[in-house]
Amino acid sequence: MADIRTNIAGLAMKNPVMTASGTFGYGMEFADVVNLEEIGGIIVKGTTLHPREGNDYPRMAETASGMLNCVGLQNKGVDYFCQNIYPEIKDLKTNVIVNVSGSSPEDYAECARRIDELENILAIELNISCPNVKQGGMAFGVTCEGARTVVEAVRKAYHKTLIVKLSPNVTSIADIAKAVEDAGADAVSLINTLMGMAIDIERRRPKLSISTGGLSGPAVKPVAVRCVWQVAKAVKIPVVGLGGIMNAEDAIEFLMAGASAIEIGTANFIDPSVSEKVAQGVNDWLDKHGCKSVKEIIGVI
Repeated sequence: MADIRTNIAGLAMKNPVMTASGTFGYGMEFADVVNLEEIGGIIVKGTTLHPREGNDYPRMAETASGMLNCVGLQNKGVDYFCQNIYPEIKDLKTNVIVNVSGSSPEDYAECARRIDELENILAIELNISCPNVKQGGMAFGVTCEGARTVVEAVRKAYHKTLIVKLSPNVTSIADIAKAVEDAGADAVSLINTLMGMAIDIERRRPKLSISTGGLSGPAVKPVAVRCVWQVAKAVKIPVVGLGGIMNAEDAIEFLMAGASAIEIGTANFIDPSVSEKVAQGVNDWLDKHGCKSVKEIIGVI
């Protein structure tokens, strides 16, 4: 068998497959159908400093080769996570990573500080694509200065592996990646969803309650692969690739484009055991092609 171990800024992973935030709950919901310890990591649903109700329904809509969502980061807050969720997942023998969101640099930093105290959580993924309430609704992650401000604040409060999740809804994702690298990010993950919209032509209204939402699924994969390829050439820190990965072949594209690991999102809704299958599929592909290690194909393009 090939060696499919990888490493994200000191975070040792038994294989390069992780589950994307918002598509895998807190992990335990999938324990009956997936051997959680056979995947490289689980990124739990978005966590904020204070509880959030999320957006009104409907907040999901199927599209051609994908889906739209505007869930709105519904969660019970970081204190609930620390007190009620963490005890259930802390002993899983895989990497458990918390996706952190906020509405101000101070919110992000305080949420990260509380998670920093959890011994068995070795990394966070910082979602900087949230509305910036102090800047008229603009997302932090669409400007270099906004991204830098949040990462700098979190870096002062958080001392473990810091992965920053990047938005594709920008002019140059490579510039944003370099900005967060300079601000102290240990790694970047990309892409977050593309902004999209769908209309119910019979009812003459948007299919989502807030009109627009994030597009994910196979439709976004070519954009995601391009972004990963560009960012991997622009930064020295590790890159985690995601966006439309449905099988091992898709995952290998991202690895060849420069990703050291990948995340699977929308595919979890179609096949809850897909992450385990992709990890095995990557191993089988490497064996078939005479590769002794996954590192032989990372960034070969």
